Amino acid sequence: MSDPATLAFYQEQAPRYTLSFAQGPSRHLDAFLDRLKPGARILELGCGGGRDSARIQERGFDLDATDGVAAMVAKANERFDVGARLLRFDQLRARAAYDAVWAHACLLHLSRKDLPGVLRAIHAALRPGGWHFANYKLGDGEGRDLLGRLHNFPSTDWLVKTYREAGFEIVESETYPGKAADGTQRDWMALTLRKP
Repeated sequence: MSDPATLAFYQEQAPRYTLSFAQGPSRHLDAFLDRLKPGARILELGCGGGRDSARIQERGFDLDATDGVAAMVAKANERFDVGARLLRFDQLRARAAYDAVWAHACLLHLSRKDLPGVLRAIHAALRPGGWHFANYKLGDGEGRDLLGRLHNFPSTDWLVKTYREAGFEIVESETYPGKAADGTQRDWMALTLRKP
């Protein structure tokens, strides 16, 4: 993510987005982790306040937690001591370094023109047979939400096509309703994918 307005939003709002200690990890996380071998090396993109990072570490995995916003990295380390580091999606250069890439509710902030390149970078960062999870707010075209954050708002067909063109096999997908931070209701799509 390199959209200045979206980055600025999360930099400013980091304390609010990381306030609730009672908030649990993503509902998709444990099922994803169950697919992995014990001790697998996991890259987390967009770790935010660290709630999923903490669960990944609790389950005994080798975590590399990252976020593109310095304030979010600081909050994740302050709250959970997960060793998070600053990394924007477009800075990912790893090659066959990870068994899995977890990207909960973050790649949706990439522009449509930038998403394919980042997906290719994720594919390259994975070892053969590696796993990837991401979820997106569905829609009919790129735009901003009521909070001014950029979203790619893909259609199901466009998202599936884009992942396949990046070299991924779609193992599982789920469409479900969700309420966004700006209060709007929208369908989401969660994808569990694998590098052949």
